[in-house]
Amino acid sequence: MLESNYKYHTKDLSQYQFLITGGAGFIGSNIVNYLLKNNAKHVRVLDNLSNGYKANIESFLNLPNFEFIEGDICDLETCKQAMIDIDYVSHQAALGSVPRSINDPITSNNVNVSGFLNMLVALKESKTVKRMVYAASSSTYGDSKTLPKVEDTIGKPLSPYAVTKYVNELYADVFGKTYNTDVVGLRYFNVFGPKQSPNGAYAAVIPLFMEAVNKNKAATINGDGKQTRDFTYVDNAVQANVKSFFASDKAKNEVFNIACSERISVNKLWDIINVSAKKNIKAKFGPTRAGDVKDSLADISKAKEMLDYQPQFSVKEGLKLTWDYFKNNESE
Repeated sequence: MLESNYKYHTKDLSQYQFLITGGAGFIGSNIVNYLLKNNAKHVRVLDNLSNGYKANIESFLNLPNFEFIEGDICDLETCKQAMIDIDYVSHQAALGSVPRSINDPITSNNVNVSGFLNMLVALKESKTVKRMVYAASSSTYGDSKTLPKVEDTIGKPLSPYAVTKYVNELYADVFGKTYNTDVVGLRYFNVFGPKQSPNGAYAAVIPLFMEAVNKNKAATINGDGKQTRDFTYVDNAVQANVKSFFASDKAKNEVFNIACSERISVNKLWDIINVSAKKNIKAKFGPTRAGDVKDSLADISKAKEMLDYQPQFSVKEGLKLTWDYFKNNESE
C-alpha cells in the first residue's frame, strides 16, 4: 500500500503494546500499519470481520509483534480479554453509514452504543491501559448550521448513527467523571484513502466514485451535488490517533475535530477524481439522501493546540494518492 514517511510520535513505540479494535477495517488497518512500521512492541487487533477484511491485515499475520483476535465488541468478556497487558487502545470498531442506521437502527445501536459501553467497562477494569482513543464523528453536529464546526457547539442529530456517536461522547464523559477513565474522542470528518472498500450497500462516496471512474461509468450524486464536506485523507486520521495516545493530560476526556479545515462540494470532488484519472465522465444525479447534513467544515484549532495535530495531506493530495492506490488494487 502507499505509505507516508511522516513520523507522528516522539516516544519509543517499542516500549508499548497497542489494541486496535476494528483493526481489519479501513482506518484501523492504516493505524496498525503505522504502529508496526514504527516498531511497536505489540499490536493486537480485535475485529469480527463484519466490516473489515482479512486482506487488510494479511501482510501482518506472521509478524512476531502482531496478534489477531477474531471477536466482537458486543461481548464484554472479549473486550476484557483483548485489553490484557495493553498500554493504549484505539477503538475504531463501529458500524458506520447514515443509511445503514436508518435501515437498521437496532444493529447500529447494539454495536456503536452497547459495544462502546463494553469497551469503557473493560477500560475501567483494566490495570494497564493508560488511555483509550476512539472514533467519534462529525455527524454529532447534526442540524447545527454554524460553520466552521466548533467542538462545543452541536445541534440535534439527523440520523440514528449520529445519535449513537453522540451517546459515545456522553458515556466517555460520564465514565471520566465517575471512574476517572482517560478517553479521547476524535470527530472524524469524511475520512478517505487506501483500503477503503467500494463494495457493499453502504460504501462511502469516494471509493464509489473511484470505482465508477475506473470502469468508465457515471457515478450517481445524491441531490444537486452542491453539498460540501471537509474530506480528510486517512493519514491525517492516523496522525490524530498516534498523537492522542501520548498527548498531555489536558486532552483527557476531550473531543477533537479531525479534518483538514477545507471544504469542497461533491460536484468538485467528482471533477478532481476525473482529473486524477485523466478522464471526463459526467455524473448522474439522484434524490437527496435522508439524514445527510448540507455543509460540513471543521475548526481544527483545538486539535492543533492540544494534540499538536497538523494535517499533512490536502484533499487534492489525498485524492491523487488514493486514486493511484485504487487503480492498482481495483481487483481486490
